[in-house]
Amino acid sequence: MKFIDEYRAAPAVLSALERLRRLATRPWNIMEICGGQTHAILRFGIDQLLPEGLRLIHGPGCPVCVTPASLIDAAIAMARTPGVILASFGDMIRVPGTRESLAEARSAGAGVRIVESPLAAVEMARRHPDAQVVFFGVGFENTAPATALAVSLAARQRVQNFSMLAAHVLVPPALEAILGAENCQVDGILAAGHVCAVEGERDYTRIAARYGTPIVVTGFEPLDLLCGILACVRQLEGGQAKVENAYRRAVRPAGNAKAQALVREVYEPADAIWRGIGLIPASGLRLREAYSDFDALLRFPSALREDSMQAGPCLAGQVLQGIIEPPACPAFGQACTPDHPLGAPMVSAEGACSAFYQYKRHVA
Repeated sequence: MKFIDEYRAAPAVLSALERLRRLATRPWNIMEICGGQTHAILRFGIDQLLPEGLRLIHGPGCPVCVTPASLIDAAIAMARTPGVILASFGDMIRVPGTRESLAEARSAGAGVRIVESPLAAVEMARRHPDAQVVFFGVGFENTAPATALAVSLAARQRVQNFSMLAAHVLVPPALEAILGAENCQVDGILAAGHVCAVEGERDYTRIAARYGTPIVVTGFEPLDLLCGILACVRQLEGGQAKVENAYRRAVRPAGNAKAQALVREVYEPADAIWRGIGLIPASGLRLREAYSDFDALLRFPSALREDSMQAGPCLAGQVLQGIIEPPACPAFGQACTPDHPLGAPMVSAEGACSAFYQYKRHVA
């Protein structure tokens, strides 16, 4: 299959690994941002094939994982309100809130529905004019254009019974929080190709220069990831710190101008709480005043409660920051499993804990 088979071909992968072995002269720590990349790394054993001293750190690459419990609790409260349908992507359904998940609330009778797109939620509102339909919009920059389109469409078509519970978060502010931390161990960054396909390279160029950290845009196949690691190590060995695009078949330097314009029209930056991490300034998106009629938190103000950092054996926050790997958490694989998750990274299809469990990295 074009753009898949050739990026999994053993000769090309082995060649990239040999170049890495010849190039790396000292230990380096490289963080991949996207949870999809984390799953690919563990699925194909890329981390186990790297030369000794090259270490991959798994970052907060899952927007579902960093959605605060307070917003999940708010979604549940809305779903329990008579006449309300809470529509969401399937990966949010089992993520635990403070006391329960949307799936558990649905089993108790709450109005929770799984949809495949934000536009499907708008259509649901159109088909059910007597119900209030709330879409739980979660994701990085790559999913924000679709939710912005849904809000814009609802406004143009005057679908007044549709609203958005916005939980979008932005990658660059989180990167700055990670690279600016006192205990930061990250030498280089693998940026997520699908995010950069929308936003381009501009913010990453500024971050690379400010923190002296190479940032390489990569895809999701084994050769994509190895080429990204190779480019990152080449910069580190040469004392460089710039943005490099190793995913040119999908990412343009300026990104997608139309998608960016749509997001700017509907959303504005806002401070956001990242689950397990805390408040990161200007790292979220909220609806602009012109679209405030479609803000679910304004429509259902009593649904939101103050967020709190959950105590207990789950160390998901440290996993999301790349401080520890999932098996270092005392709950991992014991009290916390995919069937009985304590933290969001064990639930999400892109969560690091889920990846380590699925590919049995916790088994001796």
